[in-house]
Amino acid sequence: MPEPPSSSSPRQTLAFLRERFAAEGIRPKNDLGQNFLIDLNLLELLVSTAAVGPEDICLEVGTGTGSLTALLAARAAAVISVELDPRMHRLASRLLEGHSNVHLLLQDALQGKNRLHPRLLDVLEQVRGEHPHKRFKLVANLPYNVATPVISNLLALESPPQTLTATVQREVAERIVARPATRDYGALSVWVQGQCRATIRRILPPQVFWPRPKVFSAIVHIEFEPILRAKLGDLTDFHRFIRELFLHRRKLLRAELAAVSGKRLSKEAVDRILRETQLDPLCRAEQLTVEDLIRLSSNFRAAVEASSPASPTVDHDDSQKLM
Repeated sequence: MPEPPSSSSPRQTLAFLRERFAAEGIRPKNDLGQNFLIDLNLLELLVSTAAVGPEDICLEVGTGTGSLTALLAARAAAVISVELDPRMHRLASRLLEGHSNVHLLLQDALQGKNRLHPRLLDVLEQVRGEHPHKRFKLVANLPYNVATPVISNLLALESPPQTLTATVQREVAERIVARPATRDYGALSVWVQGQCRATIRRILPPQVFWPRPKVFSAIVHIEFEPILRAKLGDLTDFHRFIRELFLHRRKLLRAELAAVSGKRLSKEAVDRILRETQLDPLCRAEQLTVEDLIRLSSNFRAAVEASSPASPTVDHDDSQKLM
């Protein structure tokens, strides 16, 4: 069972961080995206937006000092928190002593940024197996440098989080919720919106973090929708298709489809796909809605399969590369 809230839980204020870091001889590392949220109200907002309760298993990427971890542990059935920095891991381990429902991992959440680390997946499977009827959620102040691959890879899981609630760079949040024919609309927008409902809940100025980043941040809330995902067909194939389609977002759709097919489809076959999908061959991928791209992906996949007597060999590593 979750530990009750404790007065000894760390309160991540600027004074707390400076005092603790000075005592430990720690300085934040920019290359690890260590910007700590020092507004306690915003930490609470992050947890309340995720609606964390006793029916939840929470994943946190970037343990930091353990302040958010402690808030989650007081509410959730179990918390899995991942930290790459050994100094932060040691600090958080001491601050979280007594929270028996917390699993602290000292490692990278990703393996080469192309997939989630196998050890993290093993621990996720173990904890979810121990709590088979609990909901799985991501709740995190995500380091800027891993926010996109963490979210993208979690949504590639067979059983992804029910919700993903995180602080991310404002630019990433705007890409996630972007609409067609806008500057921010791209493969990440389609990948998330093809499976989820996503909203930006709060824009965060640099001064609510320490050290202050040079950019604004945002709390983004993403709700997974199984009905939406079911329309995508082969998940890996869909992801590969939209990723390749947006590599040259300004290219005309007819030319881009021919390039994505790797010359497996003739110009006539490409034109036939576009007619079946009722799309203008002179439009661009960035102008298409998520629904348009789902239909286009399905028709494109069917045409490629029909043109090939044997299924093409897939490079496993390349098929898993996410935004």
